[in-house]
Amino acid sequence: MQRLTGQSLLEGVLIDWSIDQSVAQPRLPVSWLTLEQKAAALARIQRNRAQDTAWEADLILGVAEDCPDDDDPKPGTPGARKGNWRKTDPEFPGVSEFFVDEVAHAINLGRGTAAFRAHRAWTWRENLPATFAALRRGDIDERRAGVLADVLQHSRPELAQAVETAVLPEACTLSLRRLDAWARELLLELDSASAEENRERAQQAADVFVQPAAQGMATLGADLPADEAAEAYDLIDQLAQMAKADGDPRPICQIRTEVYSLLLRRPGGTGQAGVTAKLTITAALASLEGTSSVPGDVNGFPITPQHLRDLLRRVGALGLQAPEDGTLTFALTDENGRLIATVSVAELAQLARRGEGLNPPPATDRYEPTDRQRVQVKTRDRTCRMPNCGQRVGWADLDHVVPHACGGETTCTNLCCLCRHDHRLKTFARGWLFVMDPDGTLHVTSPAGITRTTRPPGLRPPVLGPRPDPTDDSPPF
Repeated sequence: MQRLTGQSLLEGVLIDWSIDQSVAQPRLPVSWLTLEQKAAALARIQRNRAQDTAWEADLILGVAEDCPDDDDPKPGTPGARKGNWRKTDPEFPGVSEFFVDEVAHAINLGRGTAAFRAHRAWTWRENLPATFAALRRGDIDERRAGVLADVLQHSRPELAQAVETAVLPEACTLSLRRLDAWARELLLELDSASAEENRERAQQAADVFVQPAAQGMATLGADLPADEAAEAYDLIDQLAQMAKADGDPRPICQIRTEVYSLLLRRPGGTGQAGVTAKLTITAALASLEGTSSVPGDVNGFPITPQHLRDLLRRVGALGLQAPEDGTLTFALTDENGRLIATVSVAELAQLARRGEGLNPPPATDRYEPTDRQRVQVKTRDRTCRMPNCGQRVGWADLDHVVPHACGGETTCTNLCCLCRHDHRLKTFARGWLFVMDPDGTLHVTSPAGITRTTRPPGLRPPVLGPRPDPTDDSPPF
């Protein structure tokens, strides 16, 4: 890892020492404090959090300065990002499109979170300098400074600062909702054309999203214009109220949820072409038999064993038969969860008749993986293997960890799933290192020297041996 050296040896030592110091301060037990002291400590935490947020923003902007776009694929050249791709990273002039990945790797969070913080930092510096200064002093909290950045991120700097001048002195006396509303009202009053441009920009960036939730549930939502969202909710509520009036005994919230799901999965209309949803269901045989509590997953979302059995019963897969228009693949793992091989029902029966065992797909001399290798690697990885990415395997490329042009074999122990963005990062961004163990464990090191590791889902963590006795001075020393 490259370290700052300063202008002299002494400065370099001081910089390295200050970066490595823990910021934790000794704290008294909470039970020793009075009510007033506890309240004062909470207020101090908010002030410190604001100052840390400003420091983080300065660091992110500093990382951007260290990541020029010199090596980025230029438009029209092989590997260049296509204009119709959805962007999750801010467009900083002269800054590499991969700088957000460096930030994400450092904070150990996803690229979307890193892009959000990077864009927020840019907005504070370029559009809201007074807010940024107040954040550095701890005079405004992170949430309120974030509200102003969210409202004014797409406005011209002079317009954003006019709104900032009006609202900043009163910002800490307002609720988050009232601050947001006031800033938007002023923005609309000062420049309605810009407000409309921002609305159109937000509508162009809108998307449908799905997020995992607890107890085998997930949240499905969409970014919609306010009028369309209100209309859709009212329609769902009316249909739920009608079902309730007809005698449905369930809570209205549960009925609304089912109506929402049915409207999406069984759209009305005659003469429309049928649409088939693709579900990738992963399960252990012991869970299907009811002898294990190990959960399965559907398209990467965990579900309970009973939910899994119910789902497989619905699609007709519990009787070891592939569902209509679907496939059923068996994956054999060792005692540590390492994937050995994948086979279909027919292949499994054929191997059983022959008395043969299962083996991983053999290597190929070609650059393109074989069909068996694709099934094996996608079954093993299930998602993009870049730390904190998790893009679905259906959207991922099969990448040679050691490039084929550098002697890397086309074999399952040298292939892993990477989404198109991370595949391009590995290929074109300078200083990134990818290393994969034979069991599929992937180690990714950023140009800053930070290494993150991901294991294939289902692979158990390695058992660590006992720590060496520090008093043992036997060779090697």
